Amino acid sequence: MKILLVEDDAETASYVAAGLREYGHVVDHAATGPGGLQLATGWQPHDVLIIDRMLPGLDGLAIVKAVRSAGLRAPILLLTTMDGIDDRVEGLESGADDYLIKPFAFAELLARTNALARRPANTVEIILRVADLEMDLVKRTVTRGARKIVLQPREFQLLEYFMRNAGRVVTRTMLLEHVWDFHFDPRTNIVETHVSRLRGKVDRDFNVELIHTIRGSGYSLRAPE
Repeated sequence: MKILLVEDDAETASYVAAGLREYGHVVDHAATGPGGLQLATGWQPHDVLIIDRMLPGLDGLAIVKAVRSAGLRAPILLLTTMDGIDDRVEGLESGADDYLIKPFAFAELLARTNALARRPANTVEIILRVADLEMDLVKRTVTRGARKIVLQPREFQLLEYFMRNAGRVVTRTMLLEHVWDFHFDPRTNIVETHVSRLRGKVDRDFNVELIHTIRGSGYSLRAPE
């Protein structure tokens, strides 16, 4: 995932960012409220926003409200030392999706971040497109060009995840967590097997391949340049 971390405490930011990167995520970091808002509303979207409530220049709640006012629906996890019920309610009503009290264990932050990423996006998007590949999320159909592609349910989930992350490198661990909901490596070739089958349906008999193996990293579904 591509994650935005807005945290002014250098030690906390370093700890969280390093942990997320170890799990294969891309992390952008801002140490001030205005800097965080600029990154959050920039042209490169994020899958999850992790925002500290107390920040210099602009507090976390103001960032959340501004992000939601801009129409961005990426899930938001608020970090705070304020553990009162009213504080939690205020944070959630501002547009945040979850609330984590400091100090926290990294394992809990990671679990909450993954859970937020798995939630269906609050969006009217029903069609995903990459090059001539099209997925209808309502009708549950896939076509490439004029050809209908019949997928099994797990293959559909796998392709949907690839298409939602088009152009990015998707690791084996990311696929296990988001498609199979495994939070450990079962030491099977389940990912490789399903990707191979999906390739056979999506790329076979077409002049241009869309699903690429990134040696040593994972896979990437991308449109031809």
